[in-house]
Amino acid sequence: MIERAVAGMTTPIRAGVRAALVVAALAAGASTALAQSCNDDIGGFQERRNVHLEALNKMTKANQGKLDPAASCPRLRNLATIEREMLAYMQKNQSWCSIPEQIIEQVKAGATRTAEVAGQACKIAAQARQQQSGGPLAPAAPALPRGPL
Repeated sequence: MIERAVAGMTTPIRAGVRAALVVAALAAGASTALAQSCNDDIGGFQERRNVHLEALNKMTKANQGKLDPAASCPRLRNLATIEREMLAYMQKNQSWCSIPEQIIEQVKAGATRTAEVAGQACKIAAQARQQQSGGPLAPAAPALPRGPL
């Protein structure tokens, strides 16, 4: 159909129209490539995130549904870092990748929550280590009776 419309035009106009069609096709391909690039980048963040989530889920199952703060602290910190990196990427490339504001807000809320959980777990783990080593948070030893027994 396009060829029929172009065929009725003079040669210079035909060349111009064909060039415009080629540019339009390249632009469409570029936007497809752009969308694919965004999807690949965000997919990479999701894959890294899922590795940590799966490990945390295994830890929880192995510990009868409870998450051990000492064992989970490093994983939670890594998870929080990945989520912050993904959020930064999404904010930086929001218009380029056509990411809706609602998605940005959801990722931001999730990253904030993960950072809070990681902070709590690492704080509990640090307190437990101090108690085990007899540090300042260790409970005071009971006072021994004085005088003759």
